[in-house]
Amino acid sequence: MQVAGIICEYNPFHLGHAWMLEQLRRQGMEAIVCAMSGNFVQRGEFALLSKQARAEMAVRCGADLVLELPTEWSAAGAERFARGGVSLLAQTGVVTHLAFGSECGSAADIETLAVLLEHEDYHAALREALLSGESFAVCRRRAVAKLAGEPLAALLDTPNTNLGVEYCRALRRSGSSMAVLTVSRTGAAHDGAPREGIASASFVRRLLREGRTEEAVAYLPAQSGEILRREMEAGRAPVTMARCERAILSDLRRMEERQFAPYDGGSEGLYRRVYRAVQEQCTLDEILTAAKTKRYSHARLRRMLLAAYLRLPAEPTAEPLPYLRLLAANERGRKLLRTMQKNHVPVLTKPADAARLGTAAEALFRAEAQRTDVYTLAYPELQQSRCGSDWRAVPTLL
Repeated sequence: MQVAGIICEYNPFHLGHAWMLEQLRRQGMEAIVCAMSGNFVQRGEFALLSKQARAEMAVRCGADLVLELPTEWSAAGAERFARGGVSLLAQTGVVTHLAFGSECGSAADIETLAVLLEHEDYHAALREALLSGESFAVCRRRAVAKLAGEPLAALLDTPNTNLGVEYCRALRRSGSSMAVLTVSRTGAAHDGAPREGIASASFVRRLLREGRTEEAVAYLPAQSGEILRREMEAGRAPVTMARCERAILSDLRRMEERQFAPYDGGSEGLYRRVYRAVQEQCTLDEILTAAKTKRYSHARLRRMLLAAYLRLPAEPTAEPLPYLRLLAANERGRKLLRTMQKNHVPVLTKPADAARLGTAAEALFRAEAQRTDVYTLAYPELQQSRCGSDWRAVPTLL
């Protein structure tokens, strides 16, 4: 059985996502398994809707099985995000193809880049480029251009191809037999304006933040739009980090300089810049602006602040993941799930079962449940934010 595995956020699930799932079916994929980010995403932000709502969107719009990628991986940089997602999909034992969208549409070029980025000559060229003080992304591109030429290096300028390279690197390191399958992106560019009737997720989020709900819903599949409306009417969406800004600032201000060090990620002294910015500025945006240099992107800084606020571990708990939590499935997905369970994959369908999967599983689930309690404080309606929602949640089964 040909099964595609997708590492995703679906923040929210829009027409472009639906188009990709349709393309995978046309290429012979008989089922689609998603490793989907939990309540916090790679940009270092709170997800627009809860993980349960986004998982339901996915299975109602073409996915078969949605499993949660916990915060320690979902809110990390591209390399760790990819590593966690690939590990999760490989652990299922049922995924045959790692699928993702890319601007270049060439699996061969992406795999060539993945191989190159593991070579010692590349690491030497990168070390030399980093002496310039430019951002990591600029220096990486320069190193690749030096070794493989400008056309291949130019592929790193496009965000989805760039992430695809990280997926392939993680796949090579994992030793998994999953094949690589990429679909050429259509419609809006990443973070770009709508095109061909398809908007990017960031554009949809912006519309919702501005109160332009009807315009936003026009870029979602009908069932995805219905779920969004339901969550909004219930006071659970749209979620914005801004609603927790004072709580985040309060927590960060109580941290000592040394407590920021584990979230530096590069031992470059960035944590000192962030600490000073926290002490001197009054808003999260001001902190990001004050700490930013040409070497550090806003996304990296946001991830650092979020990780410090949530007290995420410097390294993820464990790989392979101690459990694979079911968020949603249809009948085809439930058949895959039964196969996984027969093969003794640590599938978590009921929160109470976390302890039965071992101490690592129980510890990770408890930590994730606490993070969800923090996340729900950003709901528009505070009465919806009662503690313990992760313990009460049940998967969506169609």
